Amino acid sequence: MTTLIAEPKEALEKYFGFQSFKGEQEEVIKTLLKGQDTFVIMPTGGGKSMCYQLPALMTEGVAIVVSPLIALMKNQVDAIRGFCEKDSVAHYLNSSLNKTETAQVKEDVTNLETKLLYVAPESLTKEANIEFLRGVKISFMAIDEAHCISEWGHDFRPEYRRLKEIINQIADVPIIALTATATTKVQQDIQKNLGMKDSRVFKASFNRDNLYYEIRPKTEVLKQIIKYVRDHEGKSGIIYCLSRKKTEEIAETLQVNGLNAKAYHAGMDANQRGRVQDDFLMQEVDVIVATIAFGMGIDKPDVRFVIHNDMPKSLESYYQETGRAGRDGGEGNCIAFYSYKDMEKLEKFLQGKPIAEQEVGMQLIAEVVAYAETSMCRRKFLLHYFGEEFDEVNGPGAELCDNMRFPKEKFEGKDEMKMFLQTAESVKEAHKARFISDILVGKNSSEMKTYKMEKNPFWNKGAHKDDKFWNAVARQGVVNGLLRKEVETYGTLKLTVEGREFIASPKSFILIKEMNFEEVDDSPVSATTKAGGGTTDLLLFQMLKDERKRISKQKELPPYVIFSEASLEEMSMQYPFTIEELTKVGGVGSGKARKFGQPFLDLIKEYVDENDIDRPNDMVFKSVVNKSGLKVHIITTVDRKLPFEDIAKGKGKDLNEILDEMDAIVSSGTKLNIDYHINEILDEDSIEDIFEYFMEAETPDIGAAEEEFEGDFTEEELRAVRIKFYSEVAN
Repeated sequence: MTTLIAEPKEALEKYFGFQSFKGEQEEVIKTLLKGQDTFVIMPTGGGKSMCYQLPALMTEGVAIVVSPLIALMKNQVDAIRGFCEKDSVAHYLNSSLNKTETAQVKEDVTNLETKLLYVAPESLTKEANIEFLRGVKISFMAIDEAHCISEWGHDFRPEYRRLKEIINQIADVPIIALTATATTKVQQDIQKNLGMKDSRVFKASFNRDNLYYEIRPKTEVLKQIIKYVRDHEGKSGIIYCLSRKKTEEIAETLQVNGLNAKAYHAGMDANQRGRVQDDFLMQEVDVIVATIAFGMGIDKPDVRFVIHNDMPKSLESYYQETGRAGRDGGEGNCIAFYSYKDMEKLEKFLQGKPIAEQEVGMQLIAEVVAYAETSMCRRKFLLHYFGEEFDEVNGPGAELCDNMRFPKEKFEGKDEMKMFLQTAESVKEAHKARFISDILVGKNSSEMKTYKMEKNPFWNKGAHKDDKFWNAVARQGVVNGLLRKEVETYGTLKLTVEGREFIASPKSFILIKEMNFEEVDDSPVSATTKAGGGTTDLLLFQMLKDERKRISKQKELPPYVIFSEASLEEMSMQYPFTIEELTKVGGVGSGKARKFGQPFLDLIKEYVDENDIDRPNDMVFKSVVNKSGLKVHIITTVDRKLPFEDIAKGKGKDLNEILDEMDAIVSSGTKLNIDYHINEILDEDSIEDIFEYFMEAETPDIGAAEEEFEGDFTEEELRAVRIKFYSEVAN
């Protein structure tokens, strides 16, 4: 390469106004300027972009930067233009440009005005672009977010696998590959695919010592998120979700609670996404609720918190997403909500994919589970994953994680692990964790009866613990290599060689108390899921339960029909006085509030007056009301007695989504007459049996109903009769 400015430090001051480089930036730049292939592994915020931007400005020709996202390219181009006089110094070439804009880009490149050309991998594969670039003087090729090349990387993009082949067609120039996350396996895969085995590798420390890592059980997540954002109001934050729908639900709920938030996901058009991104960078918006696409390469130094509503599919994703917090070295809090059930959902998504891809996916998910459930220093765990050692006592940032600040109580679990492994062996390693747990607790279910498990030698031998405990033991067995999940039979537990050795010669095995990560609060944000705050007033809570019991006897109804325990608990935090205030409590719609509410309100008011209590009105969280369009559609089409399949089809929903909405409608106090549907799917005696069950049951839970009827009725049939029951009895 022909260098226009000899010294990187001189160029750094000329173009960017900085006096010194960060870390190994200068050595990286010198290596690339010598014409040597260079591989840079540097954490988010470490200054990767400088490693190719400065050499591009220092040399003749144009540097081609392969980048995976349009938003990322726009951000990078805007940033480099901010340091230079002419906008033509940097361009991007992708599908967002029209013909006129594309022609202008190519003209500037041909006239040697452009030093950096950002290209999407899809654009680079087009023959017309390959032909154009062949006629251009290219200084070097930069592959940004290089982990996209590896199937073991968290953002695998198949088109990245063709890059070396295309680069060879364009020019024989040095390559610099850059990524913020790369395990040894990913690093080797990238080098092999790009033909960079002889490249010089620069690997910075992955320790972001200003970041605080915390994992919370996934219960009442919306309440916790709203409270957290309120406590950090005015600070920049990102909330990550796995689904587009969830980003919109959470963003809307934050908005109705007076918080400055917007959603961001791939379902929005490019202009919308661009506006949201710009608003966040310009501090017009405090909080972005986004899918994983948001944030890649976004250079915002003052993000103060990153919240994961859902755990990502790999630790690389988690590390990179949390790495967007505190890039200026200041406060950076990383809070993640974890439920093992969520991880099981991610495993289910792998079904139907090639076996090799399933195995990779299962292993990546297992590593996330191990991280979430570990009792060791989270920083040490993360750094070890990336091949770096860390002193959890004296290392920089050692105290900044929940496990170090609030150590979990541990106990010797050797006997429990041996018992679980033996039980798995006793059923010929042909069942999943829950089946084995049910044997150990002696669960009296139809499945256990079918397999005659009461004759199993380990039946009820673990009844001193509950099934959640045994499921956690199973996960720890997988994490520690004593068990493995069979991919082809999805989730069947097999003993490993180490597992068999453990049975023969048990060793110390430390378990953690209160390992309950199975609960998950993933209900839709609607009129039936409101949030509160504060501390439960236990005396008032008991008084409300007594009142509910009195009314249930008086009206001859199950207590849960009147108000759920969760609703009573929230009343004892919020102290509602009026029907309107009562409707803001979770699970209380206007119909239910009018029908049952007054005695509870009278009791609360008398209690507050007698005890001189200040009501925490500022802590009441508002919820997003159900989308009226869908609600009206369901009510009117039910009145017309349309088949449920037609109702769902009319709104592009599936049957479960329609039943969810019907549940929300009747829970909020509106009656629905769906007898026409029920009479088609069930006979009169069956309807009466199910109706009587809900009248006498302690809980409206469908799972409990399925167990009671031992599979005689489908989930849809039970849900339909429950809707009828609520409509006729509770409203």
